[in-house]
Amino acid sequence: MGKIPTREEAWELLTRYNQDAFHLQHAETVEGIMRYFAEKLGYADEADFWGIAGLLHDLDFEKYPEEHCVKSQEIMREEGLDESLIHATASHGYGMTAADAKPEKEMEKVLFAVDELSGLIWAAALVRPSKSVQDLELKSVKKKFKDKRFAAGCSREAIERGAEMLGWSLDDLISETILAMRSFEK
Repeated sequence: MGKIPTREEAWELLTRYNQDAFHLQHAETVEGIMRYFAEKLGYADEADFWGIAGLLHDLDFEKYPEEHCVKSQEIMREEGLDESLIHATASHGYGMTAADAKPEKEMEKVLFAVDELSGLIWAAALVRPSKSVQDLELKSVKKKFKDKRFAAGCSREAIERGAEMLGWSLDDLISETILAMRSFEK
């Protein structure tokens, strides 16, 4: 069994491969969302693991975008990290990258579902006068979701597939992710 890094060790690893402020903020956002869902879904004792998976999910994206979710597995194995963490982070790119790890556990399905969605929600918040998720509502995000030109880099298909994997409605996924993001927004 490999190692599950502490938050500090995971951050050090992440920042070895990522320096862009946007990527680091995205990693912390997904970390916060994952911790929220761990608590919400009855996995409070695994919240640290869920958070670390969220923090490290795009470990290789900045330096190796063409090998996203493949190179991260190699890096994590070299670091001696646990296969459960390696699979979880690689599975968020299922069907979108060369990685063939499929989301199987509920945590992996949540990570898959919220990765792209978190970007869409932040983009929707940033065009509001408040620039905050605190007053962002489902209907605003759904309107932006339907506009394929808005935050065009956020895959609507991945968000829909994630909701489907979890057996949740798209509205429930979006609403809960907004609440997750409200819970840690600074």
